[in-house]
Amino acid sequence: MTEQYVRDLHEVDETQVAVVGGKGAHLGGLSRIDGVRVPDGFCVTTNAFRRIMAQEPSIGDRIDQLSRLDPDDREAIRTLSERIRRTVEEVAVPGDLAAAITGALARFGEQAAYAVRSSATAEDLPTASFAGQQDTYLNVMGPAEVLRHVSRCWASLFTERAVAYRQRNGIDHRTVHMAVVVQRMVFPHAAGVLFTADPVTGHRKTATVDAGLGLGEALVSGLVNPDVFTVRHGEVVTRAIAVKQRAVHALPAGGTQDVAVDARRQEQPALTDAQVVRLVQLGRRIEAHFGRPQDIEWCLVDEGFHIVQSRPITTLFPIPEAGDQDPHVYVSVGHAQMMTDPMRPLGLSVWQLTAMAPMHTAGGRLFVDVTRRLASPASRAGLLELMGRGDPLVRDALETVLDRDDFVPSLPDAGPGGPPAGGAPAPIETDPAVVTGLIERSRASVAALERGIRAKTGPALFDFLLEAFEEHKRVLTDPLSLQAIMAGMEATWWLNDKLGEWLGEKNVADTLTLSAPGNVTSEMGLALLDVADVIRPWPQVVAFLAGVEDEGFLDELATLAGGSAARDAIVAYLDRYGMRCVGEIDITRPRWRERPTTLVPVILDNVRNFGPGAAEERFEQGRRKAEKKEQDVLARLRALPDGERKAEEAKRMIDRVRTFIGYREYPKYNIISRYFVYKQALLEEAERLVRAGVLAAREDVFYLTFQEFHDVVRSNRVDDRLVRQRKDAFRSYHALTPPRVLTSDGEALTGAYRRDDVPAGALVGLPVSAGTIEGRARVVLDMAQADLEAGDILVTTFTDPSWSPLFVGIAGLVTEVGGLMTHGAVIAREYGLPAVVGVERATRLIRDGQRIRVHGTDGYIEILP
Repeated sequence: MTEQYVRDLHEVDETQVAVVGGKGAHLGGLSRIDGVRVPDGFCVTTNAFRRIMAQEPSIGDRIDQLSRLDPDDREAIRTLSERIRRTVEEVAVPGDLAAAITGALARFGEQAAYAVRSSATAEDLPTASFAGQQDTYLNVMGPAEVLRHVSRCWASLFTERAVAYRQRNGIDHRTVHMAVVVQRMVFPHAAGVLFTADPVTGHRKTATVDAGLGLGEALVSGLVNPDVFTVRHGEVVTRAIAVKQRAVHALPAGGTQDVAVDARRQEQPALTDAQVVRLVQLGRRIEAHFGRPQDIEWCLVDEGFHIVQSRPITTLFPIPEAGDQDPHVYVSVGHAQMMTDPMRPLGLSVWQLTAMAPMHTAGGRLFVDVTRRLASPASRAGLLELMGRGDPLVRDALETVLDRDDFVPSLPDAGPGGPPAGGAPAPIETDPAVVTGLIERSRASVAALERGIRAKTGPALFDFLLEAFEEHKRVLTDPLSLQAIMAGMEATWWLNDKLGEWLGEKNVADTLTLSAPGNVTSEMGLALLDVADVIRPWPQVVAFLAGVEDEGFLDELATLAGGSAARDAIVAYLDRYGMRCVGEIDITRPRWRERPTTLVPVILDNVRNFGPGAAEERFEQGRRKAEKKEQDVLARLRALPDGERKAEEAKRMIDRVRTFIGYREYPKYNIISRYFVYKQALLEEAERLVRAGVLAAREDVFYLTFQEFHDVVRSNRVDDRLVRQRKDAFRSYHALTPPRVLTSDGEALTGAYRRDDVPAGALVGLPVSAGTIEGRARVVLDMAQADLEAGDILVTTFTDPSWSPLFVGIAGLVTEVGGLMTHGAVIAREYGLPAVVGVERATRLIRDGQRIRVHGTDGYIEILP
């Protein structure tokens, strides 16, 4: 029976997490690495834990109850977790199990002291470290005390913090089991933590060492500040030596105590530079063994390092695979597309196959490699100018990389980096017929796609789609379409630059573009006001919609007074805009037509907050305001020296911007229209695979790349294990924050606003829509949960075109992500909403319900008392 419950550390490795937990498996793996010393010991296996749990049936019932609790009900979780812990600790350890554990202790002698440490099966994983979630007990002496602390470790699986951590990571409590590691206690001169990659910046070639005197518990508990060393390329490059007034030491009779450090030692480093470098070399060996950066706990005993734990650093953003060892600089696609959430593999691969530039994936996000364009002075200037126009934080991050002369190689001219800002607009005639013609061509292309795909199934569907993707890219790269987009953008830049110079007024184009014609995204928001007009006169319909939860609600509407008209209005809206959704660049996200309940709260807000005819009234109001601004600008220009020429140039640019700026939104609408056609065909194919017993669920194909899906269709076989791994990875990616810029060394750069012209305490961002507004902040992370009233200021992480229906009911906008020409900024200007984007951590720094003042002209937010 001993073998069933106890395994020596030297007998286990990383493959045996299910038996000895994450910590035990890693320690076993560590003990096999040449030159790495791990304190001797053994594992009490998960078989022992399961036996204890089976002895008291009430524990299982309470775990089931815990799984059903609302994750936000902290008090209920705390109370129930405490009951489970107490019950586990009170279960008597059966005689044969106790004998197995005490028998394993015998070889260490009667006077030995031990570290008794929890080792859960969901612990020290690549996607979730569970650092500090379960318990460790140091300097435990005697068999009876070891047994008591083993029970306490079993119980610590249900600490409130461990339960909450599992809930956040989507891990079922019933699937996690606890092993316990019992090791010979070591009594170090110094102890601490080594990170083989910088845990703050993510730089993989920078290691940091935290060190203190005595046991590492002093650092873990926050009793003392550590000495901090930074090591790069085998040298200590920075050091910060703390004053060490306290340390934790072992007591002769067992347990630990914090004690005062002798005054003569308080300012001495816990480690010498040579010891730090030697420790990092050891860490690199461990990192190589496990294949990823590690968070390593170490002890220094008699000039030798002992490793007592190593776990993956799960907070690092992954690095795109480049296929070579050269330096690379990547720019986030998600920040430009206003969708920084992770994407599933099918979504990533379809976007890659339809994008105009090669794209790399990491952490469920997309990146473009800009190294070659940065390497050449000619292309670098254009790239930085274009990036700066869109998002100054991206430019600042790129300049930070360039300031390190040794990272980006110097190459011959790599070609143009984009159109120079403020230069001559694209050579295109300012004629609305140009835009009308482009839209007709796009519609014809989508109609041809719908006709062509109708009868395609099996491998033939995928062959057809690969051809459709080429047509997709041809539509996107249509030279006339690109000229029209750039004409509107460059005219906007010209107006802001020149009118700022000539009239001393900031962001004049924001008013001149109000209610610009032909903007399909702003029309989408106004059209939902028209839907509200149909619904508003029918109280029974309004009441019914307020209680809607099921996606089939449209069929039920027809039974109500006014319900048929309401249903027809919503269906007509979905026919035109139902392919849209939040995060729409990911083909796997549910579209409004698939999940129409998403729109119901917005419709009800419009019914409550607006009167009849609001859409036309708002559009006309904006058009009149823009017309009045144009007349004002031209009159003021004519009063200047050389005023007639300046007014003539400005008039030409105003006409240009009003002709083309609305079209800026159409190519995205076309992309998403095509995506919905692709998705419907792919899901029909997935349904066939479900009926054939190949797939368990049709959404499983979302976790395959396009090519893998194609292979499954050809072979009628799917790797279920791969699908499960991809689901776990996708879940873990939500905890990662994608950087605007990422290097091949793993350094994540977010950039900074280099400004000193904002009030103290203000939140700084990028001004994208002029004006100042004061109101109640509504922090909204899910569009379907929005509850807005007139005058509210929307605060969120990002807004893609699907958010525009909310814009008609708010007074201002603040986002964490965005640039001057991203969709949210364009629509904010269309609607005349003061807006500031690119505000780091806005949804955490601004509380829901706070009063704030948004300075959309100057780019900052004040939080009001």
